[in-house]
Amino acid sequence: MDAFNQLVLSVQNILAGYVLLVVLVGAGIWFTVKTGFVQIKEFGNGWRRLLGGLGGGKKEGEGGLSSFQAVTTAIAGQVGTGNIAGVATAIAAGGPGAVFWMWVSAFLGMATIFCEAVLAQATRKQLSDGSYIGGPVYYIREAYKGTFGKVLAGIFAVLIALALGLFGNAVQANSISDAFHSAFFANVTAGFEFMGQHVTYDKLACGIVIAALALIIFAGGVSRIGSVTEKLVPIMAIFYLIGGLIIVIANFTAIPYTLQMIFVGAFNPRAVAGGAFGIAVQEAVKLGIARGLFNNEAGLGSTPNAHAQARVDHPVQQGQLAIVSVFICTMMLTTLTAIVIIITGMLEPDSIAHSADGVLFTGVSLTQAAFGTLYGSFGNIFIAIAMFFFAFSTVLGWYFYGESNIRYLFGKTGVKVYLGVVCVFIIVGSLAQVETVWNLSDCFNSMMVIPNILGVLALTKLVQKYYKDYKENFCPNHPEDGSSWAKKAAKK
Repeated sequence: MDAFNQLVLSVQNILAGYVLLVVLVGAGIWFTVKTGFVQIKEFGNGWRRLLGGLGGGKKEGEGGLSSFQAVTTAIAGQVGTGNIAGVATAIAAGGPGAVFWMWVSAFLGMATIFCEAVLAQATRKQLSDGSYIGGPVYYIREAYKGTFGKVLAGIFAVLIALALGLFGNAVQANSISDAFHSAFFANVTAGFEFMGQHVTYDKLACGIVIAALALIIFAGGVSRIGSVTEKLVPIMAIFYLIGGLIIVIANFTAIPYTLQMIFVGAFNPRAVAGGAFGIAVQEAVKLGIARGLFNNEAGLGSTPNAHAQARVDHPVQQGQLAIVSVFICTMMLTTLTAIVIIITGMLEPDSIAHSADGVLFTGVSLTQAAFGTLYGSFGNIFIAIAMFFFAFSTVLGWYFYGESNIRYLFGKTGVKVYLGVVCVFIIVGSLAQVETVWNLSDCFNSMMVIPNILGVLALTKLVQKYYKDYKENFCPNHPEDGSSWAKKAAKK
């Protein structure tokens, strides 16, 4: 098992550290150019659709998801433990400059995810109940006809079902149980041995509760998942933003220092924090871009499964919302965590975020230390609650992605079996951190990118076709859509 774990870890390091950085950054640049910087042109339209509800809800008797439910389901999958723990680890290893490169990756990722959402809408299939199903497996089949397309789509479906629905949800459940244990049950020691680790009973109870709540929601199908995420996502985002912004305001005099740390550290990591970071620019770039790409899932092929479900008048409209989802995930929530860590001085050598031997905390411990500077012991509780919201929403989104692809592979019968297996993985994951499972989740997650990007790249012209149609034919007839082209047409 140790040898297998090392093999998985080695493959993941090569994929995440080199291959995917080139593939995803290169794809982001390609789609940005081919769409004429769509992330800038459609940014305002995306926010208008999100805040104004221009997509509307479902009409009575309609299946699937409303446009808003589809984007909140996508955000639910995008926003997870990475927004709290992942970015902290990236900063601890790559310095504050990693935040700048995270922004760069998010900017490029907005163009990629726009193309994914448009293709998901353009190639989806309608089911007997009137709802839709779609995602990478369908646009991969559209891009590559014959056996190659079937095999590539099948590989993707297997990878996403394992990486997110099973292994990934086990990781999310573990993050929840760990956070709750440290915040509420730190003094509890009674437990049992599981896979060579001592597990306290509170973690078992936490896993059972998470699995039970998830099962109730899963059993209601896509409509119930969408109904929950449209309420949960705004609440959790506002909750975390307010908590973090209060800390930023309380330390407003350190804002110039924070910005200096980020921008100087992006190009000269050794120049910030008194030379505390003995790292190269290459490391800051690699960690920042990797965190941004995996945090917002642009290019991974996960969110198109949700965007395919949306009922919109034109595929580009869902692409607009997809752009906003990346902004919310990376530029707002993840960035807030990073700024709170930097602005509270956690990266300084003498901060409370260092162990007795001077080693900087990583992951959730670093974030908890930062929030604790203002909230004291409540900081741990705040992060535990935020972790629950973020991780549980991810469980819902990732199950939905896995289910969509299991349905593609095995039909309805496979979905019933998959539901039960996912719940088992949630319970097992909450008990102990199994390194091989964590590494498999990361590795399969990385592998998903290859077939997905191959499909999107092959259909670049189809995206351009839909975008051109939107500008020339749809907008002039729908001035209320809010685009600049529609406004010009309305004036005429």
